[in-house]
Amino acid sequence: QVQLVESGGGLVQAGGSLRLSCAASGRTLSNYVMGWFRQAPGKEREFQAAISGSGGSTYAADSVKGRFTISRDNAKNTVYLQMNNLKPEDTAVYYCAAKGVWRGLPTQQYDYWGQGTQVTVSS
Repeated sequence: QVQLVESGGGLVQAGGSLRLSCAASGRTLSNYVMGWFRQAPGKEREFQAAISGSGGSTYAADSVKGRFTISRDNAKNTVYLQMNNLKPEDTAVYYCAAKGVWRGLPTQQYDYWGQGTQVTVSS
């Protein structure tokens, strides 16, 4: 089992930045592909970005390329999502997730999920 806990969400003005963290426990994080998703009110949960176990490969949704960056520190068992130039439409609950294989990254087919952290961007 892997337990995931997100943090770093909050209220920010449009154009601002936030860095989300996802702390893992229970297993060695480097064994897992990690992803970030978000769910806005009334919408389906959507993929944001993923990173390989070593951190050597990343994949991001077109909608966030150039603004959001995923990274990881396996020594700290933590994955990050740096979000810059935030927009009101980025308001959502952000979730991190873990899976064992580098495929199907934008799908919901991840083995473990965190509880989410709220990000609110004001205009």
